[in-house]
Amino acid sequence: MMTYQQPQQVQAVIFDWAGTVVDFGSFAPTQIFVEAFAEFGMQVSLEEARGPMGMGKWDHIRTLCNVPEIAERYKAKFGRTPSDEDVTAIYERFMPLQIEKIAEHSALIPGALEVISTLKSTGVKVGSCSGYPKVVMDKVVELAAKNGYMADCVVATDEVPNGRPHPAQSLANVIALGVSDVAACVKVDDTWPGIVEGRSAGMWTVALTCSGNALGLTYEQFKQLPADKLQAERERIEAMFSDSRPHYMIDTIVDLPEVLADINRRLSNGEMPQSS
Repeated sequence: MMTYQQPQQVQAVIFDWAGTVVDFGSFAPTQIFVEAFAEFGMQVSLEEARGPMGMGKWDHIRTLCNVPEIAERYKAKFGRTPSDEDVTAIYERFMPLQIEKIAEHSALIPGALEVISTLKSTGVKVGSCSGYPKVVMDKVVELAAKNGYMADCVVATDEVPNGRPHPAQSLANVIALGVSDVAACVKVDDTWPGIVEGRSAGMWTVALTCSGNALGLTYEQFKQLPADKLQAERERIEAMFSDSRPHYMIDTIVDLPEVLADINRRLSNGEMPQSS
């Protein structure tokens, strides 16, 4: 007879990339959407482009094209609402632009390297996944390695049958890393599709409110925000995340160690991610 034994501590942390470990403010993906649409004579604002962030990029473009205001702009220009073929055309313009621009926003988020080094030194595995397809991810990974960051596993959105908010990318990490139980995993992300992904995979989830897409500021701008303005922004972003039900919400990756200590405490008390 085999007895199910609940994990007692975290075995792996699965990180998103842009807005989580690299590219404070998540500028690389968003700026390119604006530019790709512009090449088709279409105006899409940075704020609009940030809306579906976290999804795979083709799905992101499809979602943007479904926004009534954007669909109307497209119709005014081309006489029809965007078809899947039109989405693919925009996506195919987006990809080379993305690869070209990725280096401009490849800096590691302050404190990320220290947190991840500590995890690795304590035997916790470091997984990762992204809304980027593999052709972009390869470049992101190469640039991060030059800055000293190497994840134990990288899963791009086009390496699984379904991208976020489906759980496939996180679960591919579980398999590759040899983790014994999904409840021993923590998904860290700055977007709601990434949090739903972790939730759906049966993991603990940690939403980052200030380093990513939702705040959309540079590190310097974030640091200069007056306390009352920062608090108001936190509350706005926490409300945005609430439906995805993250277990924890913190400003940036720097605040992760305390969260992991709390998850270890909860696991050793018999708590599971699905029960809260």
